Amino acid sequence: MRRGFLLAAVLLAQRFPAADEPRPIFKNASEYHFVRVEYTDLPQYHRRFGFASRDGRGEGWWLVDWPDADDHFSTGVQRLTRIDTGDPRHFRLTDDRLFDYPWIYATQTGWWGLNEKEIERLREYLLRGGFLVVDDFWGAEQWDVFAETMNRVLPGHEIVDLDEGDSVMHVLYDIREKDRTFIPGTRHLRRGPGGSIVVQQPPGSEPAWRAMYDDRHRMVVAVNFNTDVGDAWEYADSPIYPEAMTTLAYRYGINYLIYAMTH
Repeated sequence: MRRGFLLAAVLLAQRFPAADEPRPIFKNASEYHFVRVEYTDLPQYHRRFGFASRDGRGEGWWLVDWPDADDHFSTGVQRLTRIDTGDPRHFRLTDDRLFDYPWIYATQTGWWGLNEKEIERLREYLLRGGFLVVDDFWGAEQWDVFAETMNRVLPGHEIVDLDEGDSVMHVLYDIREKDRTFIPGTRHLRRGPGGSIVVQQPPGSEPAWRAMYDDRHRMVVAVNFNTDVGDAWEYADSPIYPEAMTTLAYRYGINYLIYAMTH
């Protein structure tokens, strides 16, 4: 009983490393840095995590899976590609440094409440050639928040299902229709018979891989909906997390990255 309880606690907990826990060593200046976007929450859903991050920032949904997801994905990019990879970073959407980076990531975008300055900055970033990956938001309510926000960012640009023939699906790894599968968060894992880990997809949820394009039909937003790529990166070194799902999450992320840097 106690072991089962402990496993449940591990599976449901968000990783918040201790301030003195060592992180991987990356170069300070490289052609690619994982950039996590800090944004304003919707007031009614604002999240206080009850901890202070290593640089003194400790509030907002943007923090979910930080820093392990960022570190692990960056390590994977180092190992699996020839991209010169540096230390992960995070900035406010309104920070001018954002334009120095071709690829940015935002999680929990069903709870964001971007103000007008953030809307204008994200529009400028995307239209100047930037690429945004959004992840880990769920259900009709969160979808509506995200879609309404993106309609303000890029009015008249639809969010469409990602076609299997799109070059982003083949720029390095071939991602096929069969790969559009649910990538679980740790909260979706349970102990099965014989101690095996069982994935439980939330009832009524259907994973979707969608995109937005600019006027030149360049993909500028990758949408991971009803799925949790960030957790697959965050728990890449954990024996409780399904290896096949981490592998798929890396393939999606690296394809997004290489597309962003070559198109």
